[in-house]
Amino acid sequence: MKRSIDRIRTTHTGSMPRPKEIFDIMQARAAGSRVDSKAFEAALTVNVAEIVRKQVQAGIDAVNDGECSKVSFNNYVAERLAGFEGRVPPGGLAAPTGPIGIGGRDFLQFRDYYEGVLQHNPFANVIRIPPQVCVGPVSYVGQAQVARDIDNLKRAMAAAGAEEGFLPALSPIPSMRNEHYATEEEFFLAFGEALREEYQAILDAGLLLQVDDPRMVSSWDSMNEATLPDYRAWMERRVALINHALRGLPAERIRYHTCYGVNFGPRLSDLQLEDVADILFRIHAGAFSFEAANPRHEHEWRLPQRIRIPDGKLLIPGIVTHSNVMVEHPEVIAERIERWARAAGRENILVGNDCGFQSTAGNTEIPITVAWAKLAALGEGARIASRRLWS
Repeated sequence: MKRSIDRIRTTHTGSMPRPKEIFDIMQARAAGSRVDSKAFEAALTVNVAEIVRKQVQAGIDAVNDGECSKVSFNNYVAERLAGFEGRVPPGGLAAPTGPIGIGGRDFLQFRDYYEGVLQHNPFANVIRIPPQVCVGPVSYVGQAQVARDIDNLKRAMAAAGAEEGFLPALSPIPSMRNEHYATEEEFFLAFGEALREEYQAILDAGLLLQVDDPRMVSSWDSMNEATLPDYRAWMERRVALINHALRGLPAERIRYHTCYGVNFGPRLSDLQLEDVADILFRIHAGAFSFEAANPRHEHEWRLPQRIRIPDGKLLIPGIVTHSNVMVEHPEVIAERIERWARAAGRENILVGNDCGFQSTAGNTEIPITVAWAKLAALGEGARIASRRLWS
């Protein structure tokens, strides 16, 4: 990963709102309608090129494909892994609620707020995928799809003059139910081995790999009875599994992302970075992406003053947020960057956003115009901060 040697380098977390042309085809496919696969592939190539061009125009250095081909950051594996089948629950698929944990810590404290959100559910029109259940040996069958994503991104980068590219991939720890393997550990290891093939393909193509794992910190909200020591022990088990899947891969080319989901709520229950940073830094990755721009986490720029950041590790704090639609002023962005640069060392940070702007295709909390305005503000704020930090 390129470091901020002579200026602050910028990136983002991954998902951008899907262009209407792509979303319409995804919706039709999810509904069981026949779609023209060649037309979809052609549309992907065109739209990824535009998404990358707009990132470069906004001032983003490490770009990606906006996860344009994926229905969500996690459900995309339904078509890339063998051994699973979709199960529609009795009564059909319930309206999705995104990351809102009904019955979770925040919901119980602010029931009136969350019930109001659900009455105007911004996730109501997302693409619905039946829950996947493991019914046989897990293996990777997504070679064609990941090759397509790699090719589209590299072609788009060459056309736009992008300096560096990354592709996100799902965490190697499954959230699906297991009906095949004798133990949870066997299931988890098999799942990680399968996804390892996707990781290797991305790295072999010369791109950076980002491992997306919001559940690492967001699950605290739903684990109502867990104490912090209980939760830290749960995290340590996850880290061991992640590191097993990443063994032997070049840590300096791996980014790890965790967050609290696309949740516009009060979020009083969020863990703080200081509660768990020591565990996160044990992950076999060279850079760590996390929330730092919203009011529940903006104070965490002080963390590098209180704990030691392991040698060689890069921090990617969110400097613009996905948790409200207000577009941050470039001067505010510059001030946030300067605080992090002085606390952690300017060469030890990249800057991005808190979380993807549309982790599930169809979520309407962040409209496409707002997402691009936030990235443009990030680029401008980084230019302002760079002039000050290198003057």
